[in-house]
Amino acid sequence: MYEIDAPFMSDDFADCCCAAKSHLQSQSHDAPLSWLKVDLNPPFLEHLSFRIGNQLFYVRVIDVDGKVTGPGNPNGYKIIAKGCNGHACLMPMRNVNLSIENKKAKWEAECWGWGLVNPATNEPIDPLALVSNEKIEMTDWEVHDFAVQVVRDHVLEKLGYELMFSQGDPKIDPSIWFAGDDGPEWIVVRAARYPKGDAPRPDNLTDIAALCSKLGKKGYFASVCFANVDDPFDPTGENSALPLWRGHGACIKFEGLHLVWKG
Repeated sequence: MYEIDAPFMSDDFADCCCAAKSHLQSQSHDAPLSWLKVDLNPPFLEHLSFRIGNQLFYVRVIDVDGKVTGPGNPNGYKIIAKGCNGHACLMPMRNVNLSIENKKAKWEAECWGWGLVNPATNEPIDPLALVSNEKIEMTDWEVHDFAVQVVRDHVLEKLGYELMFSQGDPKIDPSIWFAGDDGPEWIVVRAARYPKGDAPRPDNLTDIAALCSKLGKKGYFASVCFANVDDPFDPTGENSALPLWRGHGACIKFEGLHLVWKG
């Protein structure tokens, strides 16, 4: 359990990120991007992230002139890329608006093509060139982040609450804060892979509740279990459960939020 800083990004940097997203989308052509992070809600390990085929890309957007600084740990995009077996990318952007009358910034990618750069070599990155037909098993971080997405969509779409905070780092609790009827509420999320039927509650759930009680009115636990969509689901156990392949279909078991604390 960690306490983390969750700053909001400035309006100028929000404009920069939106321009970066639009540029990336324009480069995808016939390979549509599956966005993992595209909202402007904290925290910010990466500023943008997406999947193409069997590859993941985690992007930190930077202003080449250094006048506008994005929020978050400068190495956060590398941390999540390593945890998810993906690619860490820098995306240098430049404000090209030279008109004094028009004060609104116009951002463009500094580098050719996708505008992405390998932070270790400073070489350009072409995501499509890295995609292959290889089956890649999802890491524990990926599976946990997937579970957080499932619960987040449930809170937003089914329950209709406003999201305050969402993050997919499996080492950080809680995963989600949202604006409940009487104030902030939090959710601890855990993921499991079939043949496990449910994810166990963390042993330190009482400690998490004690920390969150300073702000949150209610706390919940959410278990999300995944199985390969082609799994035989053999009750005899003679056939092993199939791995969860990145970008492939999955069956999801999620039975809603379970109240674990009420102030």
